Amino acid sequence: MRSPKDFFAPLAVGAPEPLRQIPVPPSRMIHFFDPSNEKMAAKVPDIAKKVDVLLGNLEDAVRADRKEAAREGLVKIAQATDFGSTQLWTRVNSLDSPWVLDDLITLVTEIGDKLDVIMIPKVEGAQDIHYVDRLLAQLEARAGLTRPLLVHAILETASGVANVEEIAGASPRMQGISLGPADLAASRRMKTTRVGGGHPGYLVRTDPTGEDLTAGRTTYQQDLWHYTVARMVDACAANGILPYYGPFGDIRDVVGCEDQFRNAFILGCVGAWSLHPVQIDIAKKVFSPSVEDVRWARKVIAAMGDGTGAVMIDGKMQDDASVKQCRVVAELAEELAARDEDLAAAYREIAEEDTDR
Repeated sequence: MRSPKDFFAPLAVGAPEPLRQIPVPPSRMIHFFDPSNEKMAAKVPDIAKKVDVLLGNLEDAVRADRKEAAREGLVKIAQATDFGSTQLWTRVNSLDSPWVLDDLITLVTEIGDKLDVIMIPKVEGAQDIHYVDRLLAQLEARAGLTRPLLVHAILETASGVANVEEIAGASPRMQGISLGPADLAASRRMKTTRVGGGHPGYLVRTDPTGEDLTAGRTTYQQDLWHYTVARMVDACAANGILPYYGPFGDIRDVVGCEDQFRNAFILGCVGAWSLHPVQIDIAKKVFSPSVEDVRWARKVIAAMGDGTGAVMIDGKMQDDASVKQCRVVAELAEELAARDEDLAAAYREIAEEDTDR
């Protein structure tokens, strides 16, 4: 283990100094696209205007014989596109694959100035992050980058979940962690073939109402991912990085997708993956505080003054802990309003209504 005083020292001569605090721009949706798909590539400039994060995917969903085309396609797209305030991320191939080394060398040296975050699949422990950390420092030095690239881990193996706390704190490059439910299900030998979401067989049932054990008993489908998401959120919060829900594979089930995203948002996630344009608006809606929540948060903050003591508002006791909760909502609303004109207008109306009262 490195000494704490050396934690923020560059890992290669000429590499940029690591960040002491990760930036936290809005990242409600990480929108995936295949750079080897010409139709998808042509839509990138328009999609970039609608999303917080655009991710060029080089791993799953890209066939083995298209890996090099995807890598080359991402380089061309990055060089030709002005992304404005939209972040550009990539998901490289897994560390045990024959493609990942070329992914990192090519992307860092050719478009490292355009990339914000590199997503690493199937991270199993701090050792994986340490490997990527040192390699990126060497490549940053070679490319003459002045800004360090950040790393995002995907939690998709049982070992990764068991080591999530050490993964979250493995490097100052760590930007966040996403849940990867499909690979994680396979790693755990879970009996589901779904990509994210619940399962009708994973349920609880109310107690018997009589001799007939099947009569009058309501069932409730449970969330397969509650434990893992909650543990991931705690690990991220403890290390000052950001947690994300991953993919929801049933593109047609927009209602189920919204429910799953909202569960993750309430638990503390800042965003989720979008695999299809229809999921962009779902993520934008779910991971933005509602007008009602923002109004209440501002009301509590105003009533509490310096945050000490306790007050009653609409019959509910509010104290220091309440103010901290409300500041999470209010500050997120301000950050999102700076990027999203529609949200800015909606949140501004709250302030105007409160002034009129």
